[in-house]
Amino acid sequence: MKTADDAIRRAIIEEYGVLGGAPEPDLQGLVQLAATICGVPTAVINIIDDRSQHQIAAVGIEPAVCSREDSMCAVVFREPGHTVVSDAALDERFATNPFVTGEVAHVRFYASSPLITPSGVPIGTICIFDDKPRDLPEDESAALALIAHQIVDVLELRRLTRELGESNEQLENFAAQVAHDLRNPLTALTGYIELASEVPEVAGLPAASRALARAESVADRMSGMIARLLDYASVGGAPIRRSAVDIAPLVAATMDDLRTGGHDNGAEVTVEASASVPADPTLLGVLVQNLVGNAVKFAGAGELTPQIAVTVGTVVAGVLITVDDNGPGVPVDERDLVLEPLERGSNVEVPGFGIGLATCRRIVESHGGRMGIDDSPSGGARVWVVLPSA
Repeated sequence: MKTADDAIRRAIIEEYGVLGGAPEPDLQGLVQLAATICGVPTAVINIIDDRSQHQIAAVGIEPAVCSREDSMCAVVFREPGHTVVSDAALDERFATNPFVTGEVAHVRFYASSPLITPSGVPIGTICIFDDKPRDLPEDESAALALIAHQIVDVLELRRLTRELGESNEQLENFAAQVAHDLRNPLTALTGYIELASEVPEVAGLPAASRALARAESVADRMSGMIARLLDYASVGGAPIRRSAVDIAPLVAATMDDLRTGGHDNGAEVTVEASASVPADPTLLGVLVQNLVGNAVKFAGAGELTPQIAVTVGTVVAGVLITVDDNGPGVPVDERDLVLEPLERGSNVEVPGFGIGLATCRRIVESHGGRMGIDDSPSGGARVWVVLPSA
């Protein structure tokens, strides 16, 4: 009969998503470790729901599914602590079990440690067995308990990773819906402003024309902010597809776009790349566009011709990308702040939404990398990015 405990256990197991697929490499590694440390030919990770025992990783046998009634671990997995049986044929709990009688296997030595979730629910075991009677020394027993904890940690990490992916997808869908809902009335508003500016009576009134021009500018700015917010929300929702990318063409494409829009500020840009960048090409393009565009924009706000230097090289942690400019720089106490969404620091005279650097950090972190801001040798800001090689 299915109980409330079984229902809760089944729901938790479903959240882990480990049934029905190939053994996870991390779990397979842990079960191999258990067999090696304890010196047994067979070790298995069992997940036990209300109907079946699922062997999700195994050494010495092929992972399989059996009924809960035939499972040795189902007899003891809800009991606290280890179960150690020197000879299962002499133990009344297991003597008639098909894994002991020869119907399925010839288990004699059997030991298991329960897999207990953070909420205290037992969902299975890590078990080891042999076809010869033996004992389990204290150090091997302690190792088996530790491996059981590590298995649960792997399962929890798997669950959290999947939930994060689902959260990112929901964020992207929400942002797309909000962007759609805001763009429609905004497009209509822009259209009405254009119509009003063409009315002869309005066109003949300088104050009215200026007010309409200002309103149109605000509408354009809001449209741009919606687009950038959508870009920010979409980063990290899709799988990262890494390849070796040459950064020079991405910088050149960014500068072409800036020149076409009249926003290059006459910048002189140099690229020195001694290594390719291991990254998703599309996301790396967005990263370069934001970093170089930001450098050109802020360095061009002063009287000097913007001097932008992009370098790529290898470091111990992976590949280092730096973007240096000769602009006003970023005060030390604002360097973490400006990496947050909608934060622009004290330099508010330069137009922008405060989303570009936050998008960059989101891209970098989705690759498992790190990003920061330092002083540039040319007197402005240096934005650095380290992406892992693998």
